[in-house]
Amino acid sequence: MFTNPDQEQIKKLLRDSKTIAVVGLSDKPHRTSYQVSEAMQRAGYKIIPVNPTITESLGEKSYQRLSDVDQPIDIVNVFRRSDFLPKIAQEAADIDFKAFWGQQGVIHEEAYEALKNHDGLVIMDMCIKVAHAILGEK
Repeated sequence: MFTNPDQEQIKKLLRDSKTIAVVGLSDKPHRTSYQVSEAMQRAGYKIIPVNPTITESLGEKSYQRLSDVDQPIDIVNVFRRSDFLPKIAQEAADIDFKAFWGQQGVIHEEAYEALKNHDGLVIMDMCIKVAHAILGEK
């Protein structure tokens, strides 16, 4: 059964990470994915949009899928419905990352099963912006 890593592991992840690939990032400022990603960008993280329906967001080029990203990814942050999580986790399992992060309300046991043998952390049902605010600045 899935459980999130402890706060110290999450704090270390946030401190040591530089890039966040945001799956499902919108280019619309009123959307939660945009607002959370903008806050993380202001906090010093490089945001990499992954959304086949847009060309850019937050001043960054958008990629069709995770496998298209041509730069290192520390955190894969997912803003898609939970039922999409297993497919995204399977795609993420083929790339190198430090953590796979499902936003608040985004959780799926199959996603954890697909990633449990990967070296990276799996975090689900937690807002990265809130975690960053609680666990300290970068």
